Amino acid sequence: MRPNKLAQIHAAAFPQDRSWSAQEFEQLLSSDFVTLISDTAGFALTRLIAGETELLTLAVDPAQQNQGIGRSLLQRWLDIPADTAFLEVAADNAPAIYLYTSLGFETTATRRRYYLRKDAAAVDALTMSLDLTRRHPPDSTTNGCESG
Repeated sequence: MRPNKLAQIHAAAFPQDRSWSAQEFEQLLSSDFVTLISDTAGFALTRLIAGETELLTLAVDPAQQNQGIGRSLLQRWLDIPADTAFLEVAADNAPAIYLYTSLGFETTATRRRYYLRKDAAAVDALTMSLDLTRRHPPDSTTNGCESG
């Protein structure tokens, strides 16, 4: 999936937030630590460093939401060999929090007023994490992912 398409889906999925530009996606994808996991209607952008994998962003075209695409992308992400997975999510994003919790993520911290919305409202971010040490054997390999 090309950076322009990533930016388009991201903007549609997060209309209340400043969306990421194609240039920002291109820069992230140039890193050897960043992985793009994609589907025709959505994507997850992740980073793996020192045994920790971070979900940088997850976006699904609004017309295709609630069809399991986000869950499928996350499950593919969690197959990446790592000890811990973590993410940040807006505290008012109940559908995403429900999805992450259903996969075993637990809230570990709150970042006050972390996200600034287009209307200038500040929203807390929840930091969530998941222990992956029991999910996969030590010789696991990536599953349908592209590294930068």
